[in-house]
Amino acid sequence: MAKVRVVITGASGNVGTALLRALGDAPELTSVVGVARRIPRRTPPPPYDLASWVSVDVGADNGPVAVSTLADAMAGSDAVVHLAWAIQPNHDRERLWRTNVLGTARVLEAARAVGVGHVVVASSVGAYSASRKDVARDESWPTGGIESSEYSVDKAALERLLDAHEQRHPEVLVTRLRPALIFQRAAGSEILRYFVGPAVPPAIFRGHFPVWPWPSGTRIQALHADDVAAAYMAAVRARVGGAFNVAADDVLEGSDLARLLAGGRLREAPAAVLHGAVAAAWNARLVPVSAGWVDMAAGSPIMDTARAREILGWTPRRSAYDTIAEILAGMADGAGTESPPLRARRGTSRR
Repeated sequence: MAKVRVVITGASGNVGTALLRALGDAPELTSVVGVARRIPRRTPPPPYDLASWVSVDVGADNGPVAVSTLADAMAGSDAVVHLAWAIQPNHDRERLWRTNVLGTARVLEAARAVGVGHVVVASSVGAYSASRKDVARDESWPTGGIESSEYSVDKAALERLLDAHEQRHPEVLVTRLRPALIFQRAAGSEILRYFVGPAVPPAIFRGHFPVWPWPSGTRIQALHADDVAAAYMAAVRARVGGAFNVAADDVLEGSDLARLLAGGRLREAPAAVLHGAVAAAWNARLVPVSAGWVDMAAGSPIMDTARAREILGWTPRRSAYDTIAEILAGMADGAGTESPPLRARRGTSRR
């Protein structure tokens, strides 16, 4: 098997942590460079000790410096896995765009500058246009996003950026992974910070919600971080371009979440009603994420993952239900790692 040198942007985050674990078991790996805005401490524990670390803010004001630093980090690499993405601060739309869209353009520019031949990019189910939930869509479904979701809008913009790059620079192989929601226990504290906020006691995620509200008719997919890491590994090894949907086998409904969070007590409501409630809480700074996340959950398609299975030889090992149960336990326990993005929430009980 050919030896490879890999560079990972966003390597200190949820997916990056899982990918570093997977790379630790890759005999063909010669080296890995981890790129992140906030990097682990000087002598990091596993799996962060696998990488040599470079601090870069891909959305920084000084773009030429960011591109130059990225290019230096990528020099001599066989593949770049671009995971860097910002979900917060949700109220600062310009900052999100600079990191997510402009940052991706800078990563591609740096890769071209030093002749990297393969770039694997983290897209998302959120890039897709709205769809009925009773049919699974393959990678040909339009990637127009959900207009009211800033996350979805940026993922759709990323797709257009990659389309243009492929036309202008066919010498660079681009692979796009479009995963479902990604979780692992170690991301518990991060999910609390990004999506819940300090007003909600973590212990409630042990199943203590009085009732679980849910957009009527909504079904979602999820994926364990270790399974999506396996998909990234498969993409690097296969060196096949194009898009790949990745998700666990099972599709979750409101009743599944209610069983885990509220003893089965479920209250469905029109998505517009829940949108209004979340919008009011977001505008009042009571929750950290906007109502666009409700709209994206209600509108995004169910993905067909056959292409990843057939071409990449990828199959998920964890169910979506078990993955959700794991992240909920991690949230209740304040789970985290030594990486800055996943650092445990202060004052949260571990048990």
